[in-house]
Amino acid sequence: MAVKGKILVAWNSNDSFTMVTKLVFPNAEQDDIALQYKGRIVRGDRQYTFVLQHSVLGRVEGEGWIGPESIVQQYWVLKDRHMRTGFETLYRLSPNRYHFSGGIMAGHHLSSTMEAVVERHQS
Repeated sequence: MAVKGKILVAWNSNDSFTMVTKLVFPNAEQDDIALQYKGRIVRGDRQYTFVLQHSVLGRVEGEGWIGPESIVQQYWVLKDRHMRTGFETLYRLSPNRYHFSGGIMAGHHLSSTMEAVVERHQS
């Protein structure tokens, strides 16, 4: 199904960030998905941790790694009887274009995946 959305990132002076994502499914009877991240990346490090409020999954914690061409994140849903976890990868195609792929697992089974091209617009 088609998906449209926006990702807004804000940096604070103490190396912390907030990121808000909204995904809309224009041609489906799927509810919108909203994500609110808060995390911290220590200058010079390639690893970071974050907390996330996810409109479908609830409260989530995770970690990420920043590589030369990609960002990889894994996360786990807190207090979840389904033992859901997830992963996301953003791979840089060009300075302002990224390929996104991610999935959610329930226990040992993949329950959903998403793939998209993300374009960066600076304000």
